[in-house]
Amino acid sequence: MSGGLRLVHAHGDRITVTEAATGVELFAYVYRPEAAWEAPKPYLHPVRTLAGDVVTDYRPNDHRWHKGLSLTASHLSGANLWGGNSYVHGQGYLELPERVGSMRHAGFEEVEAAEGRAVIAERLTWHPYDGALWADEERRIEVHDVDPGSGSWALTWTSAVTNRRDEPLRLGSPTTAGRELAGYTGLFWRGPRAFRDGRIIAPDGEGPELMGTQASWLAFSGEHDGADGGATLVFEHAPENDHAGTRGAHPAHWFVRNDPFAAVAPSWAFFEELALAPGETLRRRYRVVVADGAWQREDVAAYLEAHPW
Repeated sequence: MSGGLRLVHAHGDRITVTEAATGVELFAYVYRPEAAWEAPKPYLHPVRTLAGDVVTDYRPNDHRWHKGLSLTASHLSGANLWGGNSYVHGQGYLELPERVGSMRHAGFEEVEAAEGRAVIAERLTWHPYDGALWADEERRIEVHDVDPGSGSWALTWTSAVTNRRDEPLRLGSPTTAGRELAGYTGLFWRGPRAFRDGRIIAPDGEGPELMGTQASWLAFSGEHDGADGGATLVFEHAPENDHAGTRGAHPAHWFVRNDPFAAVAPSWAFFEELALAPGETLRRRYRVVVADGAWQREDVAAYLEAHPW
């Protein structure tokens, strides 16, 4: 334990990070493989606020493969590393288990808590259904800025995915496959059932009409069941992500909805496929702020200004 954070590693299963002063477990990072139909991959759940309230969902009855906060790849050169049914244009969602792959834990480079930060650095491999190696991933999750005064804490999620095929790896979404406004892929948060109809805000807009738009950050606030008050999650692109594509990177658009469930993803391939050449690496870094209470736009802006990258 150091700097107010305690990290416990149950080898082969999960890593938990706890705020030591209060004993609140901020999250569990679960890396043991689960059901093949759900495209096994590591995930964070439960994620909690500093007050101890849960702000993620796990295996909801509408989408059993939705698990907390995780990195996903819904359409990957014909494979489904998202889980569940696969979208086929003109036919809808079909049960095609031969398309469902996995993201496998390969090892940890660093698991440590020190000086007010916790770090989980992991190596993963990406596979289609037949188990072939399609990609390597270097993942780094850092917990930082734990602030009881503002009732908030933050994590930074960095992923570097390298194509190991001898042909381009094509990252897409149901929208790139023909379904309107279903560009989910990449880092994906599924909120608790109580957060349905929650408030969605961005720097220059508000509401579910932000689906498919671009912005450097997006925030989602909801009210808890079983506890008074609510919470806000802020999702932010790192500057190098070039989310609008102004410096030549592939543009990112927000997948966000508050009906019929709460979900947010800074989609890396909403409207257009992203083609990763053999040996090429896709790098993305995001910040997720977890806060007690319903933050307003000015609260988010003030926080981000006080905590620059």
